[in-house]
Amino acid sequence: MDQDIDRIDRRLLALLQREGRATVAELAARIGLSPSAASERLRRLQAQGVITGWGARLDAARIGLGLLVFVEISLDHTTPDAFDRFATAVKRVPEVLECHMVAGGFDYLVKARVGDMAAYRRFLGDVLLSLPGVKSSHTYAVIEEVIAEAPLPV
Repeated sequence: MDQDIDRIDRRLLALLQREGRATVAELAARIGLSPSAASERLRRLQAQGVITGWGARLDAARIGLGLLVFVEISLDHTTPDAFDRFATAVKRVPEVLECHMVAGGFDYLVKARVGDMAAYRRFLGDVLLSLPGVKSSHTYAVIEEVIAEAPLPV
């Protein structure tokens, strides 16, 4: 972890990950700081890029996105240009939650959410397999999310 992040920052970050809606005053009281000191730490951590954003967690099933899939993607060529074309295109796909270039037997691991298996079949055929350079895919449908969005161990 960055040298500028001390024990108090780590406590603040751990608390924020669990209780992101807490007020600055509540955070300050929980970690033993004044509200102005806690606010200054939050501003610094955000300016340093440690805190990268704020948002709400949604229940995917309740908004019609009940199927979570992981998809191994292999490209037809493993060149910098092929990687760049694929990465640029996949960033524009709203169903893709995460995409990681990996070492091993395939090139990318994609995490995506869709409504159901029929929607996934359409997504696979119409979107994923039409991305630049895609040679093949292998899909893993999630049966149960055991740990989802766990806080980082700060």
